[in-house]
Amino acid sequence: MTYSFGPGPLTPAVRAIIFSCVGIFFLQLFAGGYLTSAFGMTPQAVVERVQIWRLGTYLFLHGDLGHILFNMLGVWMFGVDLERRWGTVAFTKYYFVAGVGAGFSQLVVSLLPFQGAGLAYYIPTIGASGAVYGLILAWALLFPHRQILFMLFIPMPARVFAFIYGAIAFFSALGASGNGVAHVAHLGGMLFGWLYLKGPTNMRLELKYHLTRWRMARLRRRFDVHRGGRDDDWDKRIH
Repeated sequence: MTYSFGPGPLTPAVRAIIFSCVGIFFLQLFAGGYLTSAFGMTPQAVVERVQIWRLGTYLFLHGDLGHILFNMLGVWMFGVDLERRWGTVAFTKYYFVAGVGAGFSQLVVSLLPFQGAGLAYYIPTIGASGAVYGLILAWALLFPHRQILFMLFIPMPARVFAFIYGAIAFFSALGASGNGVAHVAHLGGMLFGWLYLKGPTNMRLELKYHLTRWRMARLRRRFDVHRGGRDDDWDKRIH
């Protein structure tokens, strides 16, 4: 059995997302709360001032070092495999569908006639967590049996990992009491990611993926590519 930390080198879109978020985070350190106030997803600003762009800009803002560290770790761990599978353009579209959908979910809930929802109407939501939850869902749908260490020491299949994260977000949203974590946005990222993948987009992405694999297999035969590697895993390696 082989263990690995993460999926490997950064892919183009994942690199751009991480570098952008880290760069903006350093700007936040010097700009105080101005960037959060101006670009965070505050439902009041979106509804009353029609500042729709906040549904996208909030994804690049983070509250503290731990916040951005774990979000960017998630973008790297789950995003690289997805971008390799779908391509840069398709992956970027999915990332923003999940992220904007997460912000929209938080916005809708803030308009409901509940006490906690009324407070959320005036509080800015920031962070890429909703998009990361969407990545977790997509990763689990594409690689349901791939093993991952939950809490760094409990091995489980990807589909179980995604289910646990979704359940935690769901029950946390039900019991949220203004702790500063947008659990509804986490659920929204998963929901919009699922709806996006269940539509015609996923069929097109899968068709493109299998067509690419067929082309690669044909090129291997055409150029007489030989199998190689160590003797103990001859059938698993191709040079």
